[in-house]
Amino acid sequence: MPPRIRLVFATLSLVLFFVAAVPLYGELSRRSDIWWTSYAMLVPIAESTDRVEIYARSKPLVVLLQAGQLRIAEEGGASTLATSDVGLRFNNWDRVRVERLPLLLVYAAGCGVTACMFLLVLTGRLAYRGERERWGR
Repeated sequence: MPPRIRLVFATLSLVLFFVAAVPLYGELSRRSDIWWTSYAMLVPIAESTDRVEIYARSKPLVVLLQAGQLRIAEEGGASTLATSDVGLRFNNWDRVRVERLPLLLVYAAGCGVTACMFLLVLTGRLAYRGERERWGR
């Protein structure tokens, strides 16, 4: 392969590798603790029963709250907790990770293919054979 074509293919392979590697690195180095439900969007305990159940002394927390059996001690005394006083935050990292998996696999495949092409060009395994002459000439 002529040196000029080898340089073009090597440069193109490196550029394509970094195009796939930069987003892959960004996804893999991102903090995993940012996927909690924000405090302003607390989920009421009645709406969270499909994802979590909380028990206190083997009794569901919702039942204890509705019966008025839970109290909280404050500076001025104790007050009964109501169902509306309890809110939950969820860590959605598992759901986000599953949604991003196909994209990460595409980036990883792109990195592998371009790295393989770069090595083939660098080692000269892609031989330039020139054009064949037409039959009959």
